[in-house]
Amino acid sequence: MALEPRSVAQLAGASLSLLGWVLSCLTNYLPQWKNLNLDLNEMENWTVGLWQACVTQEEVGTQCKDFDSFLALPAELRVSRVLMFLSNGLGLLGLLAAGLGLDCLRLGESRRGLKKGLLILGGTVLWAAGVAALVPVSWVAHRTVREFWDETVPEIVPRWEFGEALFLGWFAGFFLLLGGGLLNCAACSTRAARLRHKAGMGRDHRAHLGDALFYSAR
Repeated sequence: MALEPRSVAQLAGASLSLLGWVLSCLTNYLPQWKNLNLDLNEMENWTVGLWQACVTQEEVGTQCKDFDSFLALPAELRVSRVLMFLSNGLGLLGLLAAGLGLDCLRLGESRRGLKKGLLILGGTVLWAAGVAALVPVSWVAHRTVREFWDETVPEIVPRWEFGEALFLGWFAGFFLLLGGGLLNCAACSTRAARLRHKAGMGRDHRAHLGDALFYSAR
């Protein structure tokens, strides 16, 4: 049995949102937000995340140290912590709300209005989670580019570059935005299909009523 377009949109939106939420959680906790390769010592690589800094050496492997003070962090990292936590929390709430509103979940099937409202709520919250994920990674990337091309810093000084976590964050935000948008579109198409169904029933009822009056007049 073929799935209806709105069911396909719901499943696609939920799948993309789940993938985006997982990627946003990874982005939050991975220490590869910024990378620093030392030209004088290519055997050593530094990485910095929201929660810790790590150094990788060929002889001893990778060693990480958590940041001691939240207030001692740069402003972009402090704000990024808050926004990534917000993105993770909103993503989880959005997935729960949208999951309860999916057509494939038979729970509360008789209350179509409630399921539609949950689907719209979930899609909107997931969309907000995507924005909350895109803002910190874009801000850190912007600061990294500015510092990399800062002409006041001597060329001999090593420069920070983009880490893998930034790219994960961009993908996470994109998937959350796309998934939330699909869920909202599916909710609107569900309402439109219900209105068309009611209009069709009204036309059929009027047609049957007209036939009955015609035959009774004869």
